[in-house]
Amino acid sequence: MTLSTPQKLVGITAAAGLLVALAGCGAAPDEASGSAAPEAGSDFTPCLVSDEGGWNDRSFNQSAKEGMDRAAKELGVESIEVESTTENDYAPNLETLVSEGCNLIVAVGYKLAPATVASATANPDIDYAIIDDYADTDFDGKTDAPNIKPLVFNTAEAAYLGGYAAASWSAEAGVNKVGTFGGDKFNSVTVFMDGFQLGVEKYNEDKGANVGVVGWDITAQDGNFTGGFTANDTAKQVAQGILDQGVDVILPVGGPIYQSAAQAIREGNSDVVMLGVDSDLAVSDDTVADLTLVSIQKAIDVAVYDATVAAQSGDFTTDPYVGTLKNEGVKLSSFHDFESRLPAGLADELTALQEAIVAGDITVDSPNSP
Repeated sequence: MTLSTPQKLVGITAAAGLLVALAGCGAAPDEASGSAAPEAGSDFTPCLVSDEGGWNDRSFNQSAKEGMDRAAKELGVESIEVESTTENDYAPNLETLVSEGCNLIVAVGYKLAPATVASATANPDIDYAIIDDYADTDFDGKTDAPNIKPLVFNTAEAAYLGGYAAASWSAEAGVNKVGTFGGDKFNSVTVFMDGFQLGVEKYNEDKGANVGVVGWDITAQDGNFTGGFTANDTAKQVAQGILDQGVDVILPVGGPIYQSAAQAIREGNSDVVMLGVDSDLAVSDDTVADLTLVSIQKAIDVAVYDATVAAQSGDFTTDPYVGTLKNEGVKLSSFHDFESRLPAGLADELTALQEAIVAGDITVDSPNSP
C-alpha cells in the first residue's frame, strides 16, 4: 500500500525463503528481555523505517530491506517498510508504523536514535531494533529504552583489511597515497576510516613502505565530510578535493556518496579505484564494478533477518548484536575483476591478517568501535 508523502509503505507477501543464520554476541533471552511469541494463527507484522538515503542506496538501507524481505517471505507474513526522505520524516514514520500494529520496528541508522527512543518509550509492548547505534541519546552507556535491540558492527576490523589492500595496490602502482572521506562525522562512519588508516599503517610497518592517507587523521579524529548521505555536488566536490591530492585509491563512507566519487573519478582520474562500504558494491551496483577494488561489508541484512525471526518466535532479546570478523558480521568482499591484477602475495597476506584478528593476536584499536 502507499501512503502520502513522506511515507511510502511496501507490503511483502509470503513465499518460501532460505534461512541464513549469523551468530550474535548477546546472551539467551530471559523473560524480561523479549516479547512473548505470537499465538498460533495470530498476526505478526515486522516493520522497517529507512534513513534518508532510501531503499535504493545500494548500501545500508537496501541491505536492511533485503533482510526484512527475506524474513517476511520465510515466515509467511506481510512486512511494512517506510521510506524516509528527510530527517523530518523519522518521527512521523515511526508513528505510522505504531498505528499500523507493528510487532517489531527496525530503524535503519544512528540518525533515527532520538525518534526511536521516543517511540519505544511510548510503546513498551513493541520490540524495536536499531542499526549502527546503541540508542544511548543521553550518553550514559545504556540503551535508553528497555525494548530496543542495538545492531552494531565492529567495521574497523574489515576496514583494516581494506586499508591494507588499498596500500598494497597504491604501492604497487608507485603512487603511495590513498584517501577517504565520509558522510557525517559519526562513529558508524569514522570506524571505517579508523580501520582503513590502521590497515595502511600495518602495510607500511610490514613492508617498510610509506603510503600516506589523506582525508582522515585517526589521532585527531578529524577529516573530510560531506555533511550528509546524499550523492550531490557537495559530495562530488569533497571527493574531488581528495583526488586532487594525488591518491589512486579512495574510500567514500556514506551510502550513496560513492556515486559522487565515481563521477569525479570518471571525469578525470581514470587510474583511480575505490572501495565500497556496507554491501558488496560491485554486485549491488554493477555500473561501478569497473572502479570498485573491493568492499568493506556489514551483514546488516542477516542481522535484520535474525532479529525479525527472533521477534516472531518469541526469542527476541535486547542484548546488543555486535558484528565482527569472527562471527562474519563484517568481512571483506571478493576483488571480483581485480582478482587477477592484485599485487603478488596480497591475498595470502589478507588471509593471515584476518586469522590473526579473529584469534586475538591483532587488535584493531579504533576509538569508534562498538
